[in-house]
Amino acid sequence: MPTFPYGDLTADDRELIECARQIVDLHGEGLVHSMGSAVRDQAGRMYGGINLFHFTGGPCAELVTLGNARAQGARDLTTIVAVGDEGRGPVGPCGRCRQILFDYHPRIRVLLPTETGVKSVRIVDLMPLAARWDAAEGTQPFDADVFE
Repeated sequence: MPTFPYGDLTADDRELIECARQIVDLHGEGLVHSMGSAVRDQAGRMYGGINLFHFTGGPCAELVTLGNARAQGARDLTTIVAVGDEGRGPVGPCGRCRQILFDYHPRIRVLLPTETGVKSVRIVDLMPLAARWDAAEGTQPFDADVFE
């Protein structure tokens, strides 16, 4: 199994990666593109999920994880990671997941691979000058104060 340089990740970040890895290793589909995900809330609790692979584009692991956390009462989420099966390690979120994370949790950090190892990155840094969407008011103009 490959190892991934973790750079300046905290012990909590590494624990979150391990939680997601265990989810995909225990419950992945094997011959399909399986991803496990884990998210941590402000109180330090972790919630997990796994993607549901389907030829029509089933939900990503991050979205299942967000739904699971919400169903258990978590609201203030701080960090999320997705880990691929077959020892692929942390994988960055797709565009749809980035937008949803940006809309619902604009201060969340994402653990993802970079050219210098796995890093913790603010979602806003993955979505520069993006417009947040709000159910009541629709697409909002970019507001830098939301991300300070």
